[in-house]
Amino acid sequence: MDGQVLVLNQSYEPLNVCGWQHAVSMVYIGKAVVVEADGKVLHSATAEMLLPTVVKLAYHIKRPMPKLKLSRQNLLARDRHTCQYCGKRSKNLTIDHVIPRDRNGAHSWANLVACCVRCNNKKRNRTPQEAGMRVLRRPARPKFVPYLSFATFTQGLKRPTWRGYLEPFAPHLVGN
Repeated sequence: MDGQVLVLNQSYEPLNVCGWQHAVSMVYIGKAVVVEADGKVLHSATAEMLLPTVVKLAYHIKRPMPKLKLSRQNLLARDRHTCQYCGKRSKNLTIDHVIPRDRNGAHSWANLVACCVRCNNKKRNRTPQEAGMRVLRRPARPKFVPYLSFATFTQGLKRPTWRGYLEPFAPHLVGN
């Protein structure tokens, strides 16, 4: 996420992530103000400016609340790339239906978890109880302001300059 700038609404709610060039353009024409900057200085023929990491719009944008999409990327971000049966962190995870689909298990936030290949093969087409396994965390739809993608949001929480602006919109993710 290097070179990325967090864009806040006038009310400080996170709206978007853009490249530093676009953020500098918005600041230059007066559409945004710099809230946080790193130590790097941008030079032009007539001016100098600190490279922004967070900008706030000069006016309020009204946006309808988007619905958080159920996707592989969002599921892995919700489960922190951790198998929800054995706790192993990995980049090579599958998605498992806790209650198998052929037993009327829904394809939903409440029934899908990240799972390593070993645990998925062990569980097969059974419930966790039948396989002698248990789910580490009860799956649920994440609660946050989804103007940013969930994966971008969780990655943004790791950036010190963004964290304070993102934490109020997902307190249950803080410290994880």
